[in-house]
Parts: sequence; C-alpha cells; structure tokens
Amino acid sequence: MSLNKLTIADARDALRKGETTSVALTEACLAAIDGADALNAFCAKTPEIALAQAAAADARIKAGDAPAMCGIPLGIKDLFATKGVATQAASNILKGFKPEYESTVTQNLWDAGAVMLGKLSMDEFAMGSSNETACYGPVVNPWKIDDRALTPGGSSGGSASAVAADLCLAATGTDTGGSIRQPAAFTGIVGIKPTYGRVSRWGVVAFASSLDQAGPMTKSVRDAAIMLGAMASVDAKDSTSADIPVPDFEAALTGDIRGKKIGIPREYRLDGMPAEIEKLWDDGIAMLRDAGAEIVDITLPHTKYALPAYYVIAPAEASSNLARYDGVRYGHRAKLAAGDGINEMYEKTRAEGFGPEVQRRIMIGTYVLSAGFYDAYYNRARRVRALIKRDFDLAFADGIDAILTPATPSSAFGLGEMQDADPVAMYLNDVFTVTVNLAGLPGISVPVGLDSKGLPLGLQLIGRPWAEGDLLNHAYVLEKAAGFSAKPAKWW
Repeated sequence: MSLNKLTIADARDALRKGETTSVALTEACLAAIDGADALNAFCAKTPEIALAQAAAADARIKAGDAPAMCGIPLGIKDLFATKGVATQAASNILKGFKPEYESTVTQNLWDAGAVMLGKLSMDEFAMGSSNETACYGPVVNPWKIDDRALTPGGSSGGSASAVAADLCLAATGTDTGGSIRQPAAFTGIVGIKPTYGRVSRWGVVAFASSLDQAGPMTKSVRDAAIMLGAMASVDAKDSTSADIPVPDFEAALTGDIRGKKIGIPREYRLDGMPAEIEKLWDDGIAMLRDAGAEIVDITLPHTKYALPAYYVIAPAEASSNLARYDGVRYGHRAKLAAGDGINEMYEKTRAEGFGPEVQRRIMIGTYVLSAGFYDAYYNRARRVRALIKRDFDLAFADGIDAILTPATPSSAFGLGEMQDADPVAMYLNDVFTVTVNLAGLPGISVPVGLDSKGLPLGLQLIGRPWAEGDLLNHAYVLEKAAGFSAKPAKWW
C-alpha cells in the first residue's frame, strides 16, 4: 500500500515500530498532491514547511517522544490562521493576508508533532454546501459518474476531497450547519463536529460565532478519535471554550453498545425522501440493533423550524462578523476614483472582495437585524433555537444515548446543478445537520453504503453534550457493521 493511503492509526503504529518515517509519509502525500491538480483541493502547498516538520517529528519519535499525531501529514482548511502562510477563507477580500499568529487548533496539532502539507480550499467564508463559492474555483469530488464533475460538498469540500483521494492522512474542517458532516458523507469519509466549546475557535475565521466548531475529517472513526484528542483543549483566548478535561477518545472505542438506547426521530422521515436514503437509515438501525442496542422511536417536534431558524441566525451573525473586512487594515482594497471618500472605498472594496453568496447572506443578516425586523425574525429564531435544544435535552433526559439520522438528503450532485439555479434547494442540503449546531451537540457522519449510481452515502449519529467518546464508540460499531471500504476509482 502507498504510504499516503494509510490511516492515522496505521501510520502511527508504523512510525513507532520504525517501519517508515514521517519524511517518507510526507513525501508520498506531496507527490499525490502534485498529481491531483484536477481536484483543486489544495489552494496553497507548503512542501518546505511539511518536510521540516516531518524531520522534526522523526527526531521526536527517535527520542521516544511520540504523541499519537506525531509525524502525521495533514491538510488544513483555509479558515484556520497559519502563521506566515496565506489564510484567505477562500475570499478575494483576504487576498494576500498572512497571519502573524497561529490558530489554537493548528498550534495544538503542531505541538503534537503533526505535519502541514498545505491549505485546503472551501466555500468562501464557509458559506456554501458545494464548494463552488471559493475564489479559487470549485473543488471536485474524487468520486465520479458518467464523466460528470461532482461536488465534494461544503463548506469543507477541499478537506473532504483531499482525504477521500488520499492526498493527506486527514484534514481539519469546520462545521456551522453541517460543513464537516455533509462533505464527509458525499466523499465516503468520517467527519465529526464536536460539542460547541470542545475545540477552540480562536484563530478560525468567523462565520457564525455561536454555531462554528472545528473538527477532524478522517478515513476512519478511530482516526477521528485520535485527531480530535489532539485538536481539543480549553483556551483562555476563546471565551466559549469549555474548561472540561479532554478524555482519551480512542480508549472509548470498545465496540460494545449493548443496552444503549438509540433514538430514531420521526420528524426526520421527510416527505419525498429518496427510497435509497430511507433504506440506508433502516439498514443502520438494523446494524445497531444487531449490536445489542435498543431502538427507540422519539420525537423532536421543532425540527421543522430548524432550517428557517438557522438561515436567520447564521446570516445575522455573519453580517456582524464580516463587517470587519473594509480594506483599511489588511486584505483587498479597491482602487478609488478621484473624489471617492471612505464610503465609496467600503462599497467598492466589499463589492469586489465578497462573492455573490457571501453578499446574499450579509444582506439577509443585515435585514433581519434591522430595527423594524429584529424581533420579527432574529429574536423569534433565537426562541425557536431554544425549543430545538429543549427537544434534544428531553430526549437525552429520557435515557437516549445517541440519535441516528441520515447525514444528507442525497448523494453528491453535479457541480453547477444547484448553486446558480436555486439557492434554497442548496440550503436544503443542511436539513439533517443544522439542528446539531443550533443545539450545540456533537454529531458524526459515518460512510455506510453506496447508492445505485455507486456514490457514497453516510449516516449521522448525534450524541449527548460532551459525550464525544460515547458518540465515537457508537460510530465505531456502525462503521464495523457497515464494513464500508469503497474508494473512488482514480481518474485525476
């Protein structure tokens, strides 16, 4: 097997046994990246940094100082600030911006000995479900049918595509309404959004601050457990970071869920749900039941309001967060005509720097926060959010250990099929995932099967707050039962 195709767990074990080196792993990944320009997953390659970090990791391993992530080559979503390396959030308005600081998440990974291969493309400012809004152009899914270019999902589409195509052993992602879990499902990989506050948001370019959460995108559930353990930490620089000990998530993978109660929410059985998604869900239910879990029908009555509430709250927070990009201190500044003042500079800079989808969401957010509509839209959406959280609280209070749902309403669709034609249809891709962000809960997508076209489909497990270990164990059981091992046929 080529070294770039290893999982984190297998690479870790091989490194510790002296069967390979981090430099060799890194060189294999760099070669794979150089041969995959057709996927457009990497927006910046950092081979010099990668090889220097790999050599340092090999020295640590030789000295007997080898944390689980030591020597593991990773891709980093373009939303994470990386010191001295371009961080644009896939937007022209941040063109040329190189931070003088490191995000807490990436610093934690470098402290653990991980290796940065480069930055991964994404939807602009994480706003999108197809990775078509990036200033770098669309990312392409390594899975392909009938010579059609497919979306890898979004906003963490570059991360998903890179992991699925074995360009890196794993990648960082962020999830505001499903941006880790949906692309993971579309590309046949694992993606976990931790409990809000488990992972620091400091140094991660903000979209919607009460919803954003970083997490790992990996080739297996075990890898997700290993990487999440390295990413998570309390952080004095992030006031929403929780001072809760980070357990050994890998140790939680016992494979035993006997007696656990799995909730099946009736509200997620949508009218018009594709038969393949329905069957996949039923298959997942059977797998968990066969593993000894008790299946319980539950109700989450406010689910139907989640998508509209999300698309009020998220744009409102985005319009506030993105007001800082004005062309004054950093990033793009428009060329001004004689007589232009500061207002014209703001208007021209933002018109040139922000893409259409970001502009759309800023305008929606500004509208719902305006004096005449604040109570009618934003405050009402916040009240709905509280009711959605209460639905989950009541379910968990009744003894439910995890909740099983589809991850997406379909398999990957073609690039260009939704983005320009119908933004609302694009937003519906988040129908199964946004509730998890609104409630601040952990959620994971696990690949379970292929649809009739041969494209991957995933199921989502939702866990109790701060119970990522239990959630990962349920996902581990589902992963083993499904036995998903399909890989995209190489065409790039």
